[in-house]
Amino acid sequence: MTRLRLGGAQDSAGRFQVGRALLNLHTLCGLLAWGIWVWFLIFDKDVMLGGALGGIIALALWWIVAIIGLLILSRWLPSHGRHAQPVVLDTWSEGPGLSVLAHVGMLVGVIVFTYAYWTSAV
Repeated sequence: MTRLRLGGAQDSAGRFQVGRALLNLHTLCGLLAWGIWVWFLIFDKDVMLGGALGGIIALALWWIVAIIGLLILSRWLPSHGRHAQPVVLDTWSEGPGLSVLAHVGMLVGVIVFTYAYWTSAV
């Protein structure tokens, strides 16, 4: 969803531009985290990345995705001053509501995943 909102637009929503490298890293880590996490949940511990190492790698990638997502979300933070940029709204949500829901939800999900892994629930 983040790629769709920020990928092709010159005037992306918020106050600041998000670099393409940060957006690519967010997408790559998200795809890898999802793939490794599903692999970890489905396959036995004997299969490569099915044991503890797979879970740890996936959780690390989930945390990277959540942190980068929150950094991307920071483009909505208010800025004050003479040279402050005006807010650019988009047609999807007319504000940061959808982005807040997605990125804070991702942070909560990562906390739940980490707790579940730590307590051996998965």
